[in-house]
Amino acid sequence: MAADLPGNGAALARPSPADPRLESLLSHPSIWRAGSAVRSPVWSSGFARLDERLPGGGWPRSGLIEIIPARFGQGELRLLLPALAAITARDEARWCAWVAPPLQPFAPALAAAGIVLTKLLLVRAPQRGRRPSVLWACEQALGSGACDSVLAWTRHAPARQLRRVQLAAQRGNALGVLFRAREAAREASPAMLRILLEARGGGVRIALLKSRGGVRSAFDLSWESVRGGPSESP
Repeated sequence: MAADLPGNGAALARPSPADPRLESLLSHPSIWRAGSAVRSPVWSSGFARLDERLPGGGWPRSGLIEIIPARFGQGELRLLLPALAAITARDEARWCAWVAPPLQPFAPALAAAGIVLTKLLLVRAPQRGRRPSVLWACEQALGSGACDSVLAWTRHAPARQLRRVQLAAQRGNALGVLFRAREAAREASPAMLRILLEARGGGVRIALLKSRGGVRSAFDLSWESVRGGPSESP
């Protein structure tokens, strides 16, 4: 029996047109397809070398990311300052909320970095034992629609609560940033981006532990490499 091969008179099967409903579903920002480019809007980090490695070319406009320093105080906040300065400086800027920062933010230093202090909101949510009060406050702020960005510091992060925070960030079209302790690097997380930091002379060593649409890699970043001004990228 002759096989149905080209040249034997058999018609080649043609793929059916894509169902627009399926394409609409697959284009949702919470669904990631391996090998696909990230097309969601981003904020430039203000560091050209970092933007080159981040999916889409910057910090996501909405979604949850985790920054994990070798120990707190090794540049984890400095990494975000250029972008936060640009975000808070916009005429249409919403709140930039900080949930349970471990130290009192120093307003003059933040203002010198370009942060618009009138857009900064401090939220006190002490962590007692393993009660996820910090994550609860983070979820409420992200999902409120009143914030462009929410930064939170926590040592205990149950996976179920993290998922709620991620969904709240997407719902509120806001960037959620969790600063977590070093041991969190071994845990699973629904965050779309996870970064491990280690201080180096004049900068930091960055390891991308998880990067949707990107690749895991490590590289050095100098604080002197910040460019003129971060901007919104489509």
